[in-house]
Amino acid sequence: MWILDTCYRDGRVEIWDRDGGLKHISVPYEPSFLLHLPDPHAHWEMIEALGTRYRVEECTFRTVYGEREGYRVAAGREVAEAVERESRFSAQLYNVDLRLDQRYLAEQELFPCGNPDEYRLSPRFALPERVMEVAVRDNPFTHTGCSRIVVTHEREEEISGAEHEVLADLAGLVQACDPDVILFPSADVWMPRIRQAARRYGIDLAISRSGRFRRLDAKSYWSYGRTEYREGSLIPDGRVLIDTRGSFNYREGRLAGVVLASRLTGLSPNLAARFTAGTLISTYEVYEAIRRGVAVPFRKSDAEAVRRFGDLRAADRGGMMFQPLPGLYEGVTEIDYTSLYPSIIVQSNLSPETISRPGVEGFLPAVLDPLLNLRRETKQLKKTEPAFAGIDSILKWMLVTCFGYTGYRNAKFGRIEVHEAITSGAREILLRTRDIAEEMGFPVIHGIVDCLFVRGGPVEALKERVEREIGLPTELEAFSWIVFLPMPDGFGAYNRYYGRLSDGGCKVRGIAARRGDTPAYVRHAQERMLDVMGTAATLDELAATGETVIALYRDAIEGLRKADPREMAIRRQVGRLEYTRSCPEASAVRACRESGVEVSPGMEIAYVVQDARTWTVELEWRAAGFDAAYYRTLLDRAWTEIDFCFRELERPTPADVPVPETRQPVPADYCEN
Repeated sequence: MWILDTCYRDGRVEIWDRDGGLKHISVPYEPSFLLHLPDPHAHWEMIEALGTRYRVEECTFRTVYGEREGYRVAAGREVAEAVERESRFSAQLYNVDLRLDQRYLAEQELFPCGNPDEYRLSPRFALPERVMEVAVRDNPFTHTGCSRIVVTHEREEEISGAEHEVLADLAGLVQACDPDVILFPSADVWMPRIRQAARRYGIDLAISRSGRFRRLDAKSYWSYGRTEYREGSLIPDGRVLIDTRGSFNYREGRLAGVVLASRLTGLSPNLAARFTAGTLISTYEVYEAIRRGVAVPFRKSDAEAVRRFGDLRAADRGGMMFQPLPGLYEGVTEIDYTSLYPSIIVQSNLSPETISRPGVEGFLPAVLDPLLNLRRETKQLKKTEPAFAGIDSILKWMLVTCFGYTGYRNAKFGRIEVHEAITSGAREILLRTRDIAEEMGFPVIHGIVDCLFVRGGPVEALKERVEREIGLPTELEAFSWIVFLPMPDGFGAYNRYYGRLSDGGCKVRGIAARRGDTPAYVRHAQERMLDVMGTAATLDELAATGETVIALYRDAIEGLRKADPREMAIRRQVGRLEYTRSCPEASAVRACRESGVEVSPGMEIAYVVQDARTWTVELEWRAAGFDAAYYRTLLDRAWTEIDFCFRELERPTPADVPVPETRQPVPADYCEN
């Protein structure tokens, strides 16, 4: 059995199996939940009433805290919530809000996109072979319908003409090719419109193999300090439809990354492509819990224990940083811990149940350890086989977010004390790594959470000693030269630097070329400058590139007025829909409303600034001009980041002075590797 898609509908788990030709399997599956009452005698009437309407069985079940005596109730979430209210929230409920198709697969030890006899966490697996790419060339915001679609299968075909003809031809191609996967940029925007138009013309699009679609509602949500937005989706039965523009997981991991996420979590690839990395890691933990026979709590009662304020203040100190001195440095090496935070969870046996019982084997370490081993394997494989870069990226993001998930108050297997113990362990590791480096004569230039930048060499001896004493694997990244940029107050920025790697590549963080809201024109101009600088292996060679880089800057200035307005688009997420002051985001929201585009908090809007004095903007696809003076300012800011390097070349090499130690909280999703 090679499962392509699953869902739960009308009391049955629906499975589409690709093994030996497509088969649709429908399995009856009754939802149930587990109930534990601290004092069951006080609720005997409720238990009797449940038994008259539903199948209720006494049972013993496992939780991460040990075994519980209770009941298995053959009913769904509504009944569980009624029990919760009736017991005045004294009832402890488990396995209430699980996805039933995922639960069925986990209980049967099945998983999507693989055969049962495969190792689920193997980095090598087969991908669906029949893949079609569909791209609508029309603007999704003009409401003019589809007049031009490009379809790629064995060859590329362009369909154009009246909308009913285009949709009929698309349906014919889908039926003829019968792909298992459709890669469709902006699919979640286009599919509701295409489906509605096809119904109007009496056309069966054939995108869903059963003719039915599941709906994933659009939603705005708060994540790591900002508002995010997920587009609503129409998900076909028996076929994988991926919005390649809207799916973060596809952009990071391509099809292999989505397939791996599906294998790990037990979710259909349709959902694995659309969910966040945080949701993927939580569903992976849920799948593992079900597979191992551990009950999954419905509502958290142990998010955080009551503590003295002094103890809380001492524990919650965030991540460790060593602030750099701004400047240009030669011969620097970054020593980096791979997936540090999850490694600490495993190494220190950190889990909600081990806080008070450190001697027991923790659930979180047990389920994260194989994921960590897989990440270490893919990180090595991608150095020689680039095809593994995608799945390595998906693993990186899942492991990054597992740390933040431990502190999330509704996390099924999270607890604040675990979150704090992880950051405490990371602080001690970074301090000890700093001490080892300095004992061996390596001056520390910069450090942030899971990595140190040191000068000197050879660094292999440092790596060996660190791994021996700390007990965690590290990676080395050598820089021919690196620039740490200043903050407005003159001190070094923690996360704004760029440099040339010893293998000839460039690494940039926090500068214009890296920022998501930098206009393409400005980003490309800075990238061209960095490409020239990246050819320099020494500071003398770097200085020699100065005239060429300045010429590129002047060319960018001269070409500004003739540039395509679409190259000036600024892409930003709008956190809200109402603003109390004039700003470009407020104008962008207003421009969307005037154009008939529905906006939700967290949506990304692309706009072009027409007049910076009044913050008049136009949407990207409607912009006919732009405020050249404003974009010259953005170009100058990008140049300042480059020019800082050449000004530093005129100064003596920075002295090897101790780097000031600072402690500051860092975002839970921070990851350098």
